[in-house]
Amino acid sequence: MDPHLLRTYVTVARLASFSEAARELGYTQSAVSQHIAALEADLALPLLTRRPVAPTPAGERLLEHAGALLLRLDAARADLDRFAAAPRATLSVAASPLALHARTLAALPATGVTLRALPREAVPAAVATGEAEDGLWLGVAAPRDALGRA
Repeated sequence: MDPHLLRTYVTVARLASFSEAARELGYTQSAVSQHIAALEADLALPLLTRRPVAPTPAGERLLEHAGALLLRLDAARADLDRFAAAPRATLSVAASPLALHARTLAALPATGVTLRALPREAVPAAVATGEAEDGLWLGVAAPRDALGRA
């Protein structure tokens, strides 16, 4: 399964529109249609109804897997990008609002740490994709595990 096709499928399903997906992805509508057709041919299953645009039962099942699959690919790229990157002078930490209590903030050094508050569900993705080097999400979000497991 081609991840580019999968990203296109997720975007079309989320926006319920081929043309809106094309606009967001920077593709032509024809290219988006071709991506969806190629993915459906690869899986030998219809994934979307066309009018209105909506996932089929098989498409819904694929969506259940797609987020984790695409996040894992992003995490792998971010992890490998760290090999080429110069060491950072500061540590970037993503934290959910509930993880930001006085004890946590007091434990952080006064300099060298950039703290970014994110919604709880966005912390693992920020760490996995390299937006943050570490995460606090009612505990620590493991940087190597995009699925949020310790």
